[in-house]
Amino acid sequence: MTATENSALPDLPAALGLDAADPQLVQRVVAGLGRVEELLRSVVHSDVDFVDQAALHLVKAGGKRFRPLFTLLSAEFNAGQTEQVVAAAAAVELVHLATLYHDDVMDEATMRRGETSANARWDNSIAILTGDFLFAHASMLVADLGPEATRIIAETMRELVTGQMRETVGARDEDPVEHYLGVIGQKTGSLIATSGRFGGMFSGAPAEQVAALHRFGEVIGAAFQISDDVIDIASPAAESGKTPGTDLREGVKTLPMLYALQDGADDRLVALLAGPIHADAEVEEALELLRRSSGLERARKTLDSYVDRATTELAALPPGEANDALRELTRYVVDRTR
Repeated sequence: MTATENSALPDLPAALGLDAADPQLVQRVVAGLGRVEELLRSVVHSDVDFVDQAALHLVKAGGKRFRPLFTLLSAEFNAGQTEQVVAAAAAVELVHLATLYHDDVMDEATMRRGETSANARWDNSIAILTGDFLFAHASMLVADLGPEATRIIAETMRELVTGQMRETVGARDEDPVEHYLGVIGQKTGSLIATSGRFGGMFSGAPAEQVAALHRFGEVIGAAFQISDDVIDIASPAAESGKTPGTDLREGVKTLPMLYALQDGADDRLVALLAGPIHADAEVEEALELLRRSSGLERARKTLDSYVDRATTELAALPPGEANDALRELTRYVVDRTR
């Protein structure tokens, strides 16, 4: 991989709060991410130039690569980066990237990871077909890992799609908070859970460790989404590096908003949360009302409860460098919101 291509990889300690993790472990995982990156690029390559450009569009855009990272970290409890672990890590990232192509079409997004989204650069049909192309390549990678892995990835895709459908339809007769937590468990938690499961399976972990990694991934994945919800409201742009109020502008009701509405938000906040907000002044007004509401504090408490559950799962895993790294990552989920 060239220096330019390698720059798409995250600065692991800074990106995920692993500054205190064992340096040799971090070095191994970063090297593993390099192997995953090379496999991603080779797998999605097409001799048809246009297909090649579209398929590599989001691969080249980078990102935290959290799912393959978690796969590699999970493998550190046992045999480490086997060829199967690297293939599994690439497969889960391909599934994730495929969902991003589809999400951008559904959200009518124009940007993704600082780049023009595929649907904006080309059109919706190309973006959808490219997502399907990546799903196909992920399935081919997993097929080489055996029938059990194939069944697991199929179940995971089912959960991802079910979560997206539930989000699209809305809560209907469900409690809005329970509906939201269920959706993020399916849309975010399920693939991260599979990442940990694959890391354990293909590094020779015993069944009880694989199960604990799966449960940890499911919980920490949902926790990351909740922490993003909190950051979008609570953190100024100078601290978070993100523009606050993105969810408000898109008309997405996140956990702090749902809690605020559940607790009887004032009429003005109810009106502001009724749909997408386009005026900057109204976004700032909504942010200020949400920061003063009970919803933000309740969301923080829910986040704390998810982190407690994740920490409990780590107690079922062997102590050592990998366990310490996952504890650092777990603390980071909360620390990034403070």
